[in-house]
Amino acid sequence: MYNNNNINITPKLIKGAIWGVAGIVLLIVAMAFIRPWYNVWSQEMEGKAEFAKAEQNRKIKIEEAKANLEAEKLNAQAEIERAKGAAEAIRIENGSITPTYIQYLWVRQQGDLNNKTVIYVPTETNLPILESTRALQNPQE
Repeated sequence: MYNNNNINITPKLIKGAIWGVAGIVLLIVAMAFIRPWYNVWSQEMEGKAEFAKAEQNRKIKIEEAKANLEAEKLNAQAEIERAKGAAEAIRIENGSITPTYIQYLWVRQQGDLNNKTVIYVPTETNLPILESTRALQNPQE
């Protein structure tokens, strides 16, 4: 049999083992006191992070609302300009609307019809005959 009894246990080895065990016990005791403080600090940091995130989200919403307001103001200005243009066109046309001009507008409108068949009936002036004026020209018999 092999017998290994050559282990030299010296006072220095025992002293080192005692210091190692004492260090481990001291570390465990220190962790027992430090951990609650760390948990409080960690939760405080998480709270600050959540607050910063909420503040940033609020600022984003405010900026989006400002952008929407600016867009609505510009849309309103565009609508006002369109109305001014329409009013000016009506003012100009009011003094110069004639049956010929109405026929011209009707012909111009026909250009907007996509893929529809329109039959033009030639007349003496090469303008189409409008249905609304036909009833006025031919009274009911």
